[in-house]
Amino acid sequence: MKKAYRVKKNEEIQYILNHGESFANRQLVLYYLKKDGQDHFRIGLSVGKKLGNAVTRNQIKRYLREAFKHLEDKIDPSYDFVVIARKPTNEMDFHGIKKSLSHLMKRTNMFRQ
Repeated sequence: MKKAYRVKKNEEIQYILNHGESFANRQLVLYYLKKDGQDHFRIGLSVGKKLGNAVTRNQIKRYLREAFKHLEDKIDPSYDFVVIARKPTNEMDFHGIKKSLSHLMKRTNMFRQ
């Protein structure tokens, strides 16, 4: 995932959290906001310190980025996303996180028709 496709600034993340919609399952919370005129979606990731040490948190973020990369061609490009990891993700492998993320995407109709 290119760095240009990430939401990094705190102001942008707060705007998505405050003005966007959200959907959650047991493992992840997905906030999304439609932004017309984009040629690619952007993602912001949040993994709190309660989920483990730095190695664990970075691994969860790598898994989430890779899951977005695998689902890239299916996702509608006109959205910004913020994903917040919950406690069960620290015990999940890549396939579990990808399955959880694609479940959220299907439920929120983020996949292209």
